[in-house]
Amino acid sequence: MKRAFLAALTLTLLAGPAWAQSPPPSPADIDAATQAWIATMGADAIARSNSYFEGKYWIGYAGAALTVAVCALLLVPGWFAGVRGWLEKTLKLKFLVAWGAALAFLLVLSVLTFPFDYWVFFVREHQYGISNQAFGPWLGEYLTNAGLNLVLFPLFLAILYFFVRVAKDAWWVWASAVTALFFAVIVAAAPVFISPLFNTYTPMQEGPLKADILQMAQANGVPAENVFVYDESRQSHRVSANVSGLLGTTRISLADNLLNRVSPEGVRMVTGHEIGHYVLGHVWSLIVALSLFAGALYACVHYAFKAIAKNERWGVRGLSDPAGLPLAFALFVAFAAIATPINNTIIRFHEHQADIYGVNASRAPDGFAETALLLSEYRKMHPSPLEEWFFYDHPSGYTRIHMAMQWKAHEMAAGRLPQSPLGPPDGYKPAFVVTDSAD
Repeated sequence: MKRAFLAALTLTLLAGPAWAQSPPPSPADIDAATQAWIATMGADAIARSNSYFEGKYWIGYAGAALTVAVCALLLVPGWFAGVRGWLEKTLKLKFLVAWGAALAFLLVLSVLTFPFDYWVFFVREHQYGISNQAFGPWLGEYLTNAGLNLVLFPLFLAILYFFVRVAKDAWWVWASAVTALFFAVIVAAAPVFISPLFNTYTPMQEGPLKADILQMAQANGVPAENVFVYDESRQSHRVSANVSGLLGTTRISLADNLLNRVSPEGVRMVTGHEIGHYVLGHVWSLIVALSLFAGALYACVHYAFKAIAKNERWGVRGLSDPAGLPLAFALFVAFAAIATPINNTIIRFHEHQADIYGVNASRAPDGFAETALLLSEYRKMHPSPLEEWFFYDHPSGYTRIHMAMQWKAHEMAAGRLPQSPLGPPDGYKPAFVVTDSAD
């Protein structure tokens, strides 16, 4: 009798939680649950989300076309060759000439594209109720960002021109390595030197949620001793979080909007997603992948530039001549626009991996569905497969909720998760800030 009791006890412990198993879910059940979550948005919110995100399709290409037009304006009349000539007489050193040409080019480009940026990032964001920032603070942040670009990118471009001169036809291989190093420096510097220029970071208030997040982070190997909150609410209504930094600068940061608008389960899921990026080494793999992608674009620029700028056209002596920067930049932007699906696929792959890691780490599929709905304020929820492949650098809301419901259904079927409705709770409504149509 005693032996039988011990055997039964052992089997019970090995079986895990005493939750009843259920039949395996059907694809139709998972699809229905996903659609039920989406239906909680309401027709107005869906229409607003679709309109906002679909507008970004043409905005991205319009921005690229505007950049190419500005480059042509600087290049064709020979004006930029004149700038290079003046710099050669004034600065003498080739590195400084390249730096000065890059600074002048980016300054003019910033000024001439400002009206477009103002409409896209201020006017349109307010039209759709996403931004809540007055013009003065927005302009201050815009100028701060422009200033950072004018400090960092002329130096980066001058280094690239150095390799064009030294490595000749193999410059684009070296440029890919320089790009990887540049990415790494920016990622490492961002939490300490860049992010605080735009937001205030404070330690998260002590409590069960913070303790839960730290336990989840440390259990998954993230060397975090604190959780920080930044004041995203002074800029927009977006919900976001990140595990940022590199080497000794890593930290977990949550937007105050996330804490104010999302349930604790949703916060845990979002944090689990960000922890997934860290644990899976996505910082490094993205640096490598995007640098190789940039290297391929550099190679395209190399061959196209040589075909277009023959016989010192527009006063450009060759690829190593900074007078050709507007042409090289225009070609890079054009090729990058054509290769948009490749860039998006690289990033989306990493985001999907982090999604799966996050739902396993947090075990909060309903929190994931809730957060995906709030992200739909500025991302179309249910695109076509072609749309998602071409325009999305994150999985769509539909894809994310479907994955979460599939995970939940199978975990319940296996008896590792307590039984609960597969779709949203009765009466659930997403905590949207704006639900009416855009003006």
